[in-house]
Amino acid sequence: MAVERTMPSQEGHDLIELVREIAAKEIAPRAAAEEAAGRFPREVFRTLGASGLLGLPYPEEYGGAAQAQEVYLQVVEELAAAWLAVGLGVSVHTLSCFPVAAYGDAEQRERLLPAMLGGDLLGAYCLSEPHSGSDAAALTTRAEPGEDGGFVLDGVKAWTTHGGVADFYTVMARTSDDGARGISCLHVPAETEGLSYGKPERKMGMRSSPTAQVRLDGVRLPADALVGARGEGFRIAMAALDGGRLGIAACAVGVAQAAYDAAVAYAGERRQFGSRIADFQGVGFMLADMATRIAAARALYLDAARLRDAGRPYGTRAAMAKLFATDMCMAVTTDAVQVFGGYGYVEDFPAERYMREAKVLQIVEGTNQIQRLVIARAVTREASA
Repeated sequence: MAVERTMPSQEGHDLIELVREIAAKEIAPRAAAEEAAGRFPREVFRTLGASGLLGLPYPEEYGGAAQAQEVYLQVVEELAAAWLAVGLGVSVHTLSCFPVAAYGDAEQRERLLPAMLGGDLLGAYCLSEPHSGSDAAALTTRAEPGEDGGFVLDGVKAWTTHGGVADFYTVMARTSDDGARGISCLHVPAETEGLSYGKPERKMGMRSSPTAQVRLDGVRLPADALVGARGEGFRIAMAALDGGRLGIAACAVGVAQAAYDAAVAYAGERRQFGSRIADFQGVGFMLADMATRIAAARALYLDAARLRDAGRPYGTRAAMAKLFATDMCMAVTTDAVQVFGGYGYVEDFPAERYMREAKVLQIVEGTNQIQRLVIARAVTREASA
């Protein structure tokens, strides 16, 4: 079902239509087979880059498209509806570019961003570690002083989307033992000596999107690899994750929309006891609840996007959007399997894949338990103010 959208501009509307066409013709038809085979669609990202879709929210002067977050996130939703590995991959790439775009100096932005935003390069974001997932401030990867003011990195990053296939890695590493204030952000090209990767994780879903450990063994970087000020990395990481959470919310709405569309089509065709199953109240009410939840989640992430576009604080609303949209996606995809009945449990139909993919969205970019903690802290601060 085509979703009616309110765009801030005609250009934004036209962009969404272009993405919907690309997704329907070039992305969605490949998704099931590529997921089953576990093949990473690197060429799809090159196509998106050539279409200007890998730098949408960033300035035109550096190769971006200067699109509003409201538009960018709806692009992510459309891509995720077609193939979550692609939609989430675009979100991760955008997240990986954020530190240089927002905190890099003029020389770094001019040197790095055109290739990062123009589609030639694909990024990965390295924050989590084997023993510091939700507690990001406890990371132990170290960046010790190197030659000429540079750095030597040692450590292991875990759960890295695009690990082993990315062209650059945005790495958070410890430059002092001063807790969260001892973390710095560094830009690491994939060809840097000392960088290696673990085997891709064997996952429940998202099998065509590689997730792997990134190992840093004596990785030597020049002084200009530091993004932002020394010790500013944790603040950069948290600011990046606020935007990343909106990307995951948009992905969740996309997957839920795809599952809902499949369920509606099936319920309109499948007949039992002489009637379409869509005409039975039990199924019809289920579809009604699915549609309502999707619309509510979309409205919530767009509300957060508009706050960000207006330059207003949006972190708490982003956490709400990520929490609500991903829990919604898990519920909607589970209901979609139920609508399909036995056919929902087999790989010949798409519902089971959507359900498997939905689960990871409740975990990435901060688990939903962490989102509740973020929201609770914000609302109790307001209550005590």
